[in-house]
Amino acid sequence: MHGTGAEVDGARGVFAVDSTAPDSGPQGLDAFRRGWQTQVGDDVFQLPAFSPDTIGDFRVKGNVAKVHGAAIADLHAASATRTADVPGGDQDLVAMYVVRSGGWTLGGPSGHGDRTVSAGQFLVRHLGRLTAFETSAHLTAKFLVLPPGELKPLLGNRVVAGSADSAEMRLLTALADMIHMTVADLGPAGVAAAQGTLIELTKAVVKGRFDDVEPRLAPALTRAAKDLADRRLADPDLSPAMLARELNVSVRTLHRAFAAVGEQVSTYIRHRRLHEARLALVAPAGRLTISELAAHWQFADGSHFTRAFKKHYGQTPTEYARSTRPAAA
Repeated sequence: MHGTGAEVDGARGVFAVDSTAPDSGPQGLDAFRRGWQTQVGDDVFQLPAFSPDTIGDFRVKGNVAKVHGAAIADLHAASATRTADVPGGDQDLVAMYVVRSGGWTLGGPSGHGDRTVSAGQFLVRHLGRLTAFETSAHLTAKFLVLPPGELKPLLGNRVVAGSADSAEMRLLTALADMIHMTVADLGPAGVAAAQGTLIELTKAVVKGRFDDVEPRLAPALTRAAKDLADRRLADPDLSPAMLARELNVSVRTLHRAFAAVGEQVSTYIRHRRLHEARLALVAPAGRLTISELAAHWQFADGSHFTRAFKKHYGQTPTEYARSTRPAAA
């Protein structure tokens, strides 16, 4: 069992816990609860009481970040978990569950109307009090806790659910990942902006549309577009228009988001393709010809690829490959 943490300044806190060793036992839950209470606080989300079997076998790896009244938990559970039958306790918050593998079953406000969030799905709802839940073994999920002020009026008594790969969820996931990487170094203004942007993107999820005049969302939109482009680099249809369509924004909005961080969409795509082609040039086996590389990474022909490669790296592909070969004995 392993845990790490960072000092809380009242507005932010981060901790990691790994209790996936088979003999961690009750200490795993104790470490997680201690980290949550110290680094996040019960004022954001009160952890419920858990069932005896969960307490005896709590094998969970997680990273948790607090930003003002919000928290983001990335969870990987080897064991199943279950709350006590009647957790009890009043709360006033918005919770989002984003499940990548396994399942998360949520109890209704009165103990009825259970609902399972399956792999590839998300669910967001307002919670007025602690409710029971169960998670399957081998769960991978994000759990977001958000202040209710701007979101509760939008949700009311509704439960909003859908695909975890929707355009709005891609943006929210990208932002959550960025916050995890940077929250420990953010100043007060950055922490406030991070929480505000989380709320704005959650509004987009609830409404099913993205507010393309909200400048705070540009970094998350840029990150989501880059993640999508990286997965489609060899796709001949990859373009700013395709990325904008997949992310449910206008091409103009996408270009504006990249410009806000000092980049261009087409330049990013070209440089990533050149980078992958450069790696392929020095692969130990199965090297492609210049023409094959050009075709695979969607350059018009070998000449266009060679010119672009030399402009970016200062050498032609052939010169680069030759310069990286080990000298003959």
